[in-house]
Amino acid sequence: MEQELDLICPSPEELPEIAEKLLRFAGDYKVFLFYAQMGAGKTTLIKHLCKQLGSNDNFSSPTFSIVNEYNSPIGKLYHFDLYRIKHLEELYDLGIEEYLDSGAYCFVEWPELLEQVLKEAFLKVSITTKGNSRYFHALKT
Repeated sequence: MEQELDLICPSPEELPEIAEKLLRFAGDYKVFLFYAQMGAGKTTLIKHLCKQLGSNDNFSSPTFSIVNEYNSPIGKLYHFDLYRIKHLEELYDLGIEEYLDSGAYCFVEWPELLEQVLKEAFLKVSITTKGNSRYFHALKT
């Protein structure tokens, strides 16, 4: 049975609370897929999720590196930006299966290609914007 959560974030100051609520809702789910337009705040939300998980690393978008690895008290955290990935073979060459099978949190921006081959349960997070507000819809699948 699918479970859903809707959250509204009227200001960036509330992102830590949004991240905490998403993590609590996710429970044992470790794979998060983020869907949103460019500039909607995917990377910023992932930074707050990582902070909630105890990471103090420097956070940035892995647009060119494809994956960033962060340290936290609970282990490694992986942040993917698959925007430039165009073929499934590129995902496999990246070693995506090893990351997903690691049991670590995997936060994935631009996951459309990956979703086609995912075997694990995942949390689908859609972000929409209206003015300065962000609307988050999370779906456990």
